[in-house]
Amino acid sequence: MIAGQLLRFSAVGVVGFAVDTATLYAALELGAGLYTGRLASYLTAATVTWALNRRFTFSDRRTDRLATEWVRFLAANGVGGAINYFTYAALVATLPYVAAHPWLAVAAGSLAGLAVNFTLSRRLVFTGSR
Repeated sequence: MIAGQLLRFSAVGVVGFAVDTATLYAALELGAGLYTGRLASYLTAATVTWALNRRFTFSDRRTDRLATEWVRFLAANGVGGAINYFTYAALVATLPYVAAHPWLAVAAGSLAGLAVNFTLSRRLVFTGSR
């Protein structure tokens, strides 16, 4: 069961990566910087991954309180999100090639936060039974 959840969580993460990257590049086109654009893209991707994980990964453990669950997801995944963001920030700040191609840093950050986000989502967010 946990292995299947991790696989689905990772697949949802791939979608989240695509949303994160697309939103970042859109924000950059609109004039945002590499750091503020990433904050916007992270929040967008986190909302999308919450909804998909709720539906596909933890459908048997979700609750009926959408807003509460979403806030818990953002809070719990804030730990993995911090790991994700600081990995991203360190890479774009120190590697000119990565700063020119920030999707590489988005990918590295996503991988860096994966295990923490999965564990906290499973233990603190999706705890109900349907």
